[in-house]
Amino acid sequence: MLPLGTPAPPFRLPEPATGRQVALADFAASPALIVAFLCNHCPYVVHLRRALAELGRDCARRGVAMVGISANDVGTHPDDRPERMAEHARTSGWTFPYLYDESQEVARAYRAACTPDFFLFDADRRLVYRGQFDDSRPGNGRPITGADLRGALDALMSGSPIPARQVPSMGCNIKWKPGLAPEYFPV
Repeated sequence: MLPLGTPAPPFRLPEPATGRQVALADFAASPALIVAFLCNHCPYVVHLRRALAELGRDCARRGVAMVGISANDVGTHPDDRPERMAEHARTSGWTFPYLYDESQEVARAYRAACTPDFFLFDADRRLVYRGQFDDSRPGNGRPITGADLRGALDALMSGSPIPARQVPSMGCNIKWKPGLAPEYFPV
């Protein structure tokens, strides 16, 4: 996992829904930034679709920036193609930018391992939380609350200590292009 305190790796990626390029620097004025590695087909992401839409709206009301990034190999997973990303964001009600990392360089820089995978950065863009949304999983019967990520965000925004217990995300592994699986995530 990316060590706490790590500066947010820079990115400039296309947003398929709008055709514009979105960069880390675009969020400089926000007091916090959530970077979520997502994709269209993963059952774990599908399970959280509506909760992610709600989180995005809540973040916008609080002035917090949120961005989703899909880095899957669309050659092996065509459901994650950029044109499908725009459709998925729209039907999911996502109001945050949903970006395409075709080269997978951004996912590697963040040490993203799965979808969904969440990273919370403070105003100085230092990592303060990385891990799960909550303990709800497809089929486990637990309610979707966002308790882990929202708890970290609430603590950050109130100036309280971020919870020390951070549970790694669980989901579908990122679908790496042949030869591009990073050393931290062997296939």
